[in-house]
Amino acid sequence: MSANPASAGSALSRRKFLAPLALAQFICSFAGSNMNVMINDITHDLDTSVTGVQATITLFLLIMAVLMIPCSKLSDRWGRKRCFTGGLVLYGIGALLSALSPGLGVLILGNSVLEGIGTALLIPPVYILTTLRFGELTSRARAFGVISGLGGIGAAAGPLIGGLITTAISWRAAFVFQAAVVATIVVLSRRIEDPIAADPTRPFDTTGAVLSAVGMFFVVFGILQADNNVVLMAALLVAGAAVLLWFFLHIRAEERAGKEPLLSTGLFKNRTSNLGLATQNIQWLLLMGTSFVVAVFLQTVRGYNAIETGVIFTAATLGVLTSSLGAERFARRRAQRTLIIAGFVVTMVGIGLLLALVGASSRVVAFAPGLLLVGLGLGVMLTPSVNLVQSSFPERLQGEISGLSRSVSNLGSSFGTAIAGTILISELASGNTPYVIAMIVLGCLALVGLAAAILLPIEPAPRGTPVGHEPANALEAAAGRG
Repeated sequence: MSANPASAGSALSRRKFLAPLALAQFICSFAGSNMNVMINDITHDLDTSVTGVQATITLFLLIMAVLMIPCSKLSDRWGRKRCFTGGLVLYGIGALLSALSPGLGVLILGNSVLEGIGTALLIPPVYILTTLRFGELTSRARAFGVISGLGGIGAAAGPLIGGLITTAISWRAAFVFQAAVVATIVVLSRRIEDPIAADPTRPFDTTGAVLSAVGMFFVVFGILQADNNVVLMAALLVAGAAVLLWFFLHIRAEERAGKEPLLSTGLFKNRTSNLGLATQNIQWLLLMGTSFVVAVFLQTVRGYNAIETGVIFTAATLGVLTSSLGAERFARRRAQRTLIIAGFVVTMVGIGLLLALVGASSRVVAFAPGLLLVGLGLGVMLTPSVNLVQSSFPERLQGEISGLSRSVSNLGSSFGTAIAGTILISELASGNTPYVIAMIVLGCLALVGLAAAILLPIEPAPRGTPVGHEPANALEAAAGRG
């Protein structure tokens, strides 16, 4: 069902096709970071704590991560367009409920639960529909450049837009803004057609869905306990690892019995995809972790308000925007591996500047050079990582790999907020020290991402040819051997 550039329609039709999908990725990424600058306002208004707001943000990202794979499989059963629209409606209801929340509990229900479930439903169709529509490397790079670019911009600009709205009106108005954008997306997406008919008879692996969700929940929740109870943290991490192992054994047993599991084990036999998923996870960990650490530090230690904190993130937004706009040009001139490596190197230099300048100057502008480079680095590699993973599999596996890819990315966002946030919040009264420790941890994780990028295959895909064919054959051969 993949189309070549000629059959994909005119430039105008491509823009109409991509606009609602890219906006959907924008608003979901925006939701994950815009609350960072509202922390003081929300804690005072709802009589809660920084830890409570951090838990709300992390829970939103976690619910997205744990439900992304099951919801991706459901898109095959219910239809990609239907899941996309249903997710938007659920998200919009959650945003309005968050705007009206009288306390932290209702905010968690609206923002973390309803918006989280809605996002898990609507995001996999974004990537499945795009992959099916664009079958050639550079055209797909252009499409993913728009989508991933707006996703990165949403995450980077979240603090700026959230700060402007919070200062001018109220933090509640930021959720009304989200609902308005969602309503716009619903209108724009009316003409999107699902290229593959829904299959209501498609089996759904409920046991696998429960095991994967529980395992990932335990892992992230365990990290959040680091500053409270080390023993509980260790127990939760071990329990999470055990459940995830159980999940893998379950899907392998389902395959051997001739049944359709939640995920095909063949997805984990593709070395290129595995390394690409690792880079995706760490990219979003760095983006969300840096955003949370800098935003909380500026508000709680330096005493900046929402707008002052948000404005400084303009540098990161400009960085992501600049590099994302060049995604198509970069894809024509450089191998995807090269772009990912370069992105991690630039990001690490940015983290180094954020560390070096925090003690050199008390002015907020000292954070601009580091955030600009972090934005540039992440913008360069977001698109090639997504393209690399999605293009490694045939159309029949796009539902599964899209869910796995988005789950891994959102899990990275959860890890970033949980790991860096836990380090920072545990010793906020210690001045610059917790900030420095959190940024050093992020820098070390960036090194891990760089190592994964270096291990990616050197040979680029042939220019101007459909992507996904050879890896698909390799996958099918591996599955056949199994």
